[in-house]
Amino acid sequence: MADLTALESKIGEVLGLAMAAQDATAKVGKLVEEEGGHDDLRSTLQRMAKEAKETEERTTDLASELDGKKTAILEKARETKQEATEMMSTYLSDDADALDGFEFLTMAEAGEVGHWQVVGTMNERAQLPGLQELVRWAEPIQQRHFQQTLEGSVELAADEDPNEPA
Repeated sequence: MADLTALESKIGEVLGLAMAAQDATAKVGKLVEEEGGHDDLRSTLQRMAKEAKETEERTTDLASELDGKKTAILEKARETKQEATEMMSTYLSDDADALDGFEFLTMAEAGEVGHWQVVGTMNERAQLPGLQELVRWAEPIQQRHFQQTLEGSVELAADEDPNEPA
């Protein structure tokens, strides 16, 4: 397998995070559904999953253009997805509720925003063809996902009884 540059490794990470985001939105969607109501939040999660899938596709397409690096980038993506999945399993245990799910997604989306900004900054020097365009497309989506998950967390928190035993 080809050795990756620091930037190519980061591309693998954002790809893996996009893969993990699809699973995370599905899991949190089930938690929201179990509690009932909040159709707006379920719709948001469905849209986020579609955009994560498109991010995965676009990033995989870009990796295909990097001579001999696609396999190694995909391996890095799978490692990152596995790490993110383990974090989700730890955070969202069997007794997790929708608020726990949205809090997890808020953290995850903040991480994705940061990763895309790092990729964009590193590419200012590397100038990989097509990458800056992908960053300009993905970063605002990730910013919106972060904002939406934060707002969802606050919406769900407003429904909670703060005096109820945890």
